[in-house]
Amino acid sequence: MSRTSAARRPDASAPAPIDWAALGDSLDARGFAVLPRLLAPEQCREVAAMYPDDSRFRSHIHMARHGFGRGEYKYFAYPLPVPIAGLRASLYPHLAEIANRWNADMGMEERFPAEHAAFLERCHAAGQARPTPLLLQYVPGDYNCLHQDLYGAHVFPLQVAILLAAPGRDFTGGEFVITEQRPRMQSRASVVPLGEGDAVVFAVHHRPVRGTRGTYRVNLRHGVSEVLSGRRHTLGIIFHDAA
Repeated sequence: MSRTSAARRPDASAPAPIDWAALGDSLDARGFAVLPRLLAPEQCREVAAMYPDDSRFRSHIHMARHGFGRGEYKYFAYPLPVPIAGLRASLYPHLAEIANRWNADMGMEERFPAEHAAFLERCHAAGQARPTPLLLQYVPGDYNCLHQDLYGAHVFPLQVAILLAAPGRDFTGGEFVITEQRPRMQSRASVVPLGEGDAVVFAVHHRPVRGTRGTYRVNLRHGVSEVLSGRRHTLGIIFHDAA
């Protein structure tokens, strides 16, 4: 597969070009990369408007009840809405190449198939059959504690979060934050600036880093800082299903 290719925007007739080589370089260097305007504003509004319709979702989580922070989110049910299913299927093959290279670098045996449907078959055969794409909603005072979205034995090592609201217009605060813990070093935090429709691709659990004595793993966690005003919606694309 070409290192420079295209992922199709849902409901768009022409592909949206993504520089996969640059994305891979950023993931290798920092554990995350930004895809500008993966969704158009009208697509953001369309997805965010799904939130009140409980028939689209399998569960509704209030973060404070579980010590996850404050705010809420809903996991989509199968069948997924067409835009979400389309994103999952079109982004996965390119990210699987990076994931396989990372696992090889870290000495891990698992390799991921080229197509997302084949990976889901692997998950479902192991009892991980609940869909994991989710829609998150934050209002003033809400935040998401640093965490990792693992869900079972089969974990795809990259995931995607797409901001569906415009900072400064729809909300203030609410920055996406990712931390990295290297061995024998203090954690490093990064604040990832996102605009409406921008996506951040990031490591779910760990990533390889080349050092003077070879390659080692660093652990990553992600979260969202406190929302100060307005309402913030985010679409989360997780490629493994849950047990």
